[in-house]
Amino acid sequence: RGGMARALRGLGSGPVRVRFGPSPTGFLHLGGLRTALYNYIFAKKHQGTFILRVEDTDQNRVVPGAAEGIEDMLDWAGIPPDESPRRGGSFGPYQQSQRLDLYQRASTELLERGAAYRCFCTPQRLDLLRKEALRRQQTPRYDNRCRHLTPTEVAQKLSQGLDWVVRFRLEKGVEPFQDLVYGWTKHEVAEVEGDPVILKGDGFPTYHLANVVDDHHMGISHVLRGTEWLTSTSKHLLLYRAFGWDPPQFGHLPLLLNKYGGKLSKRQGDIFLERFARDGYLPEALLDIITNCGSGFPANQMGRTLEELILQFEVDRITTHSALLDLEKLPEFNRIHLTRHIENEGLRQKLIKELQLLVEQVYGDQQVDQEVLEKDYVERVLLLRKGHISFLKDLVSSDYSYLWVRPSVSREQLQTMSGEAEKIGKLVLGLMTRQAAVLTMEELNKDLRSLHQQTKETKYSNVMQLLRVALSGQQHGPSVAEMMVTLGPKEVCGRIHKALSS
Repeated sequence: RGGMARALRGLGSGPVRVRFGPSPTGFLHLGGLRTALYNYIFAKKHQGTFILRVEDTDQNRVVPGAAEGIEDMLDWAGIPPDESPRRGGSFGPYQQSQRLDLYQRASTELLERGAAYRCFCTPQRLDLLRKEALRRQQTPRYDNRCRHLTPTEVAQKLSQGLDWVVRFRLEKGVEPFQDLVYGWTKHEVAEVEGDPVILKGDGFPTYHLANVVDDHHMGISHVLRGTEWLTSTSKHLLLYRAFGWDPPQFGHLPLLLNKYGGKLSKRQGDIFLERFARDGYLPEALLDIITNCGSGFPANQMGRTLEELILQFEVDRITTHSALLDLEKLPEFNRIHLTRHIENEGLRQKLIKELQLLVEQVYGDQQVDQEVLEKDYVERVLLLRKGHISFLKDLVSSDYSYLWVRPSVSREQLQTMSGEAEKIGKLVLGLMTRQAAVLTMEELNKDLRSLHQQTKETKYSNVMQLLRVALSGQQHGPSVAEMMVTLGPKEVCGRIHKALSS
């Protein structure tokens, strides 16, 4: 990979500036997040700048609010841009629809240099060309008819008020370029494509012109984008040459596919970030899984933080193999990162507040005792269930309802289950006072077995059933030992006392 080191020579010659350029046609999905993340990591690795540029030149496909939603999701994911439509910056505007004058001046410059020309072909003619090519089982392409118009013919058509677009003259003899991922490559676009439109009749540019002009004027040093643009790069380099500009370094990221090697499904919003945020996934889990399944890092380890990703990332470690994403593993990634959040003092305080709100939302109409919403109790529940839950919302599922709703159980109810109910209750109270501050499942199970031996006529299974009802009011649920560990000695004693005295 010595060639890759040479390809990165630009890192020392000026500031690193990279951009993520989504089209605001809907929600940000995992593929877009991955492209944004690699750009963000690359920028931070080299003390550079990460730019969000909204590419909204196809006005027919723009969805109102989508641009704002994309920036919201980058903020949520913890990879906020340094410059963007919302944050501003020295190279704005950061929305292409607000830069039309720039593109029009650029296309005029190419027209004056003879590198571009006006095309007057009607949509009907272009449609006929396309149908004829398909009939011959050929790839449709423009036949460059207007490339050969004389200045007099152009002036005549302009005087007639005919509609026109600007096309770029593709030249043969493309120079190879060194891609940061794919190495030396080139595509003789003039041999397989017609001259592309760079400025449409409505005054809006196409992707090819807008990106080249913006990357130049925004000082972009490295372009990291999806591999679907690899074959267009030679075309873009011809545009740079026509303008007389130095191009940035290009690196094309391999596809992000599902675990079977197929396209990620956008059906029912399966891969949109809003869905993952709504379902309780931590952004760190998403960043972790989409880098874990790809390349650019020394090893595929789970549980990496963003800081570790930045530290370990090397662009010359990115391979050309597609990244296969197995979303069935995402809950496990979330469990790992949720555990880290719980262990971190600062992050844990945020989880405590979120869990208190969740409890009130889910169990608010069941007269939740305010004591179970106290910070110390909620914090202890989090610390005890650490590593056992994949989502914070797991703690408000029916399995854990006993944590938040104190049961209304009477002594008579317990006595119908065993004539030794009061004795069993007192034995448990004695056990709790002897136990160390931190209960363990293993020790408790031993102690509960010993406790049963002190009863005369109640089966072990009935003792457990009685304690489950006393502690939770439920016939089914987690083991009694698990309930006692999670509730803690103080809460267990309080519930037993309440049941025996009511």
